[in-house]
Amino acid sequence: MQQLFERQNSLNDPVECFVFDATEENFPVKPHWHYFAEFLYMLKGSAEINSDEQTYILNEGELMILHPSAVHSITAAGETLPVYAVLKFDLRKFPSNSSYSPPPADIFKFARTKDMPILFGKSRADAIRCGEIFGDCVEEIKSYRFGFGTMLRSHIYRLIFGIVREWIEDGLVIGDCPVSGDTYGIENITEYIDAHLDEGLKVRDVAARCHLSYSGFAARFHRLYGMSCKEYIERMRIFKAEEYLLFTDLDLSYVSQQTGFSDCSHFIRSFKKLRGITPKQYRLQRKK
Repeated sequence: MQQLFERQNSLNDPVECFVFDATEENFPVKPHWHYFAEFLYMLKGSAEINSDEQTYILNEGELMILHPSAVHSITAAGETLPVYAVLKFDLRKFPSNSSYSPPPADIFKFARTKDMPILFGKSRADAIRCGEIFGDCVEEIKSYRFGFGTMLRSHIYRLIFGIVREWIEDGLVIGDCPVSGDTYGIENITEYIDAHLDEGLKVRDVAARCHLSYSGFAARFHRLYGMSCKEYIERMRIFKAEEYLLFTDLDLSYVSQQTGFSDCSHFIRSFKKLRGITPKQYRLQRKK
């Protein structure tokens, strides 16, 4: 099982969204699994998808859900190689904004136990507006315009709750969904980190959230995410700082405070180490 694990690219990009063209990429996609959810929308051709030892044929205009931790592979289902849009993200980073609804991560986990459908035919995919949503997400990733993060999240929420509404039509009783609560394990500790980036996070305190020793947590985090927890925290702070640099004229001292760096000098050193240029140079180049 461990050899099939795919590290989360969402450490670099909280949401991955792209068009996969099997004529130009490595294909077929070999069996693998990951902790994030994956959504496929077929644009052209068809594909045979194996997920948790079940086989599905995904045709043009249809939607497929690959649950977190599901072992899956993708091969061609006909002579024409498939072209499909992909959305990957951690469901735990999309909390519910209402008091009566469980978090989407809990709903999807519950739906899986109830054998809710993971393949939606064209009519149901159209009802969810998959073509529009996937197109909008791809465009936001490409354009990287002001407010793109919020816009991207809004499109993904449309997809999530469109799927949940279809499951409710199929008999899923949301009131029976157990809620996990504010608990953290090694698989979702990045949710806690992301929410507290502007604070003086210490790896030892993060490890305590997972009820693990410092050494045990550090080893498991690196094995799972491919970097140390300290590196992850600093990298996420840089990503957050980039939005300030691109979309505001706030000075570097303020940006460093809002992103959790100890001081402006630390911010500049860390930014240059990761990006190869200073924050000021980054701002000037991107704005040009």
